[in-house]
Amino acid sequence: MLICILTGFSSGLPLFVLISLISAWLRDGGVELKEIGLLALVQFPYIWKFLWAPLCDRYGLPIGRRRTWMLFTQIALLFSIPAFGWFTPVPDIATIRWLAVAVALFSATQDIAIDAFRREILKDEEQGLGNVVHVNAYKIAGLIPGSLSLILADFLSWNAVYLITALFMLPGILLTLIGTEPEFSSHAPPTLRQAIVDPFREFVQRKGWSGALTVLGFIFFYKLGDSMATALATPFYLDMGYSKTEIGVIAKHAGLWPNLAGGILGGIWMVSLGIHRSLWVFGVLQALVILGFAWLATAGHTVAGLATVIGAEAFGVGLGTAAFVAYIATTTNPAYTATQFALFTSLAATPRTLANAFTGFLVEGGDIKLGDIYLVHVEALGWERFFWVCFALALPGMLLLFKVAPWNGGKTRTGPDRLEPQPDSQSSD
Repeated sequence: MLICILTGFSSGLPLFVLISLISAWLRDGGVELKEIGLLALVQFPYIWKFLWAPLCDRYGLPIGRRRTWMLFTQIALLFSIPAFGWFTPVPDIATIRWLAVAVALFSATQDIAIDAFRREILKDEEQGLGNVVHVNAYKIAGLIPGSLSLILADFLSWNAVYLITALFMLPGILLTLIGTEPEFSSHAPPTLRQAIVDPFREFVQRKGWSGALTVLGFIFFYKLGDSMATALATPFYLDMGYSKTEIGVIAKHAGLWPNLAGGILGGIWMVSLGIHRSLWVFGVLQALVILGFAWLATAGHTVAGLATVIGAEAFGVGLGTAAFVAYIATTTNPAYTATQFALFTSLAATPRTLANAFTGFLVEGGDIKLGDIYLVHVEALGWERFFWVCFALALPGMLLLFKVAPWNGGKTRTGPDRLEPQPDSQSSD
């Protein structure tokens, strides 16, 4: 469980740099909200990471496949995150986009290795609690770029802020250096072709085409609503008149203790409820807390209201994410952990990257263009109606639970009974 805390923290930090810190930095530097929203497109590596995940399954240095990729990406993040401080938001926005793409690429590859590492060190009966711990540590990592860094930005230069933020990658690097490679990780696919083809073939054979597409659809939709609702959270707070210090001290920390409580209770409940029922219960809470943002948009400047909404979001969405990640973990075959886990989490990241890119247009309205080509004009919803739309988009994922995780459909296991790779005598590197 301690390892899950450290891997969750290391995995979450760079993503929240991209989501929270950069958006606040750009908004503070005078960049338009639509431009900030479009910056979500730099997170495409989180969608496409399954394309190079087979390399993580197939190759590695003598320290082990998982630790090899963890160490490489963590060192790359340690040096690339401070580079943001060298630029100025408005004149250097093009360079900032490319740097953000590089950070997203390193972060997504780290997630491939960490997800496989966690799946392999936890037994099936430990997946629920282990993923609750991981997810909560993942979210706690958001307090660094979303809270501490914002507070420091009121007193230090952005150059210093990004450097201090990057130093929080050091605990993950230390864990990778002193940790032990999972025992199952030594069973690498014998060929690159097997590493690419067999994970997809095994999943389709196990679920059937209809079942496989239903599972993939559920993974896409389950987190869509809350992902969109929190995509522009920091600009939303700023537009509501809250200072960066209020956001850092009150808004962000108000979610810490409910988040921890949700993690503890979620782990206990998941043991008794099972993953299927947890997806139902936690999913309902995850959808309902979105309505708190709709209320906050009309409530005026209320610190107590802000703290309450953020606390409820941290509790409800944290529970939903924990059950969701546990479901994904138990759906994978440990023989192809990195590739299958990357495929599923890539689908989960698709709404965050594609839908979130247009959240700024939904709030403020405007013309969506592809270069000089006009695509469509979007009428402004404003913050309140935007959050009601997010709530509606949380419902399709809940409906798919009838198929992928029926209430009485089982307590723990959704994955395969066979754990060994299929032999493929025709494959070769």
